[in-house]
Amino acid sequence: MNNYQNDQRPHAGAPQMISLVDPYVYQSLLTVVGKTVVVQTTDGSVRGELADVKPDHVVVNVSGSAFFIRIQCIVWVMPQ
Repeated sequence: MNNYQNDQRPHAGAPQMISLVDPYVYQSLLTVVGKTVVVQTTDGSVRGELADVKPDHVVVNVSGSAFFIRIQCIVWVMPQ
């Protein structure tokens, strides 16, 4: 094993990023991009236009302000 490969391994005890993707939620949200939605999160609800969907978050435009919401925090979504 060369030095380059050794440098790519995580060090013992070093934090690692783990991101869970819910493919069914992701695919469902893609069908309502551009529509008005209500997104219920663990902290409250947000109503606005669903501007973008990524595997780990959505972007909801509310009166010109972008809200980035982690998909893991979404409880339910209701298209208008």
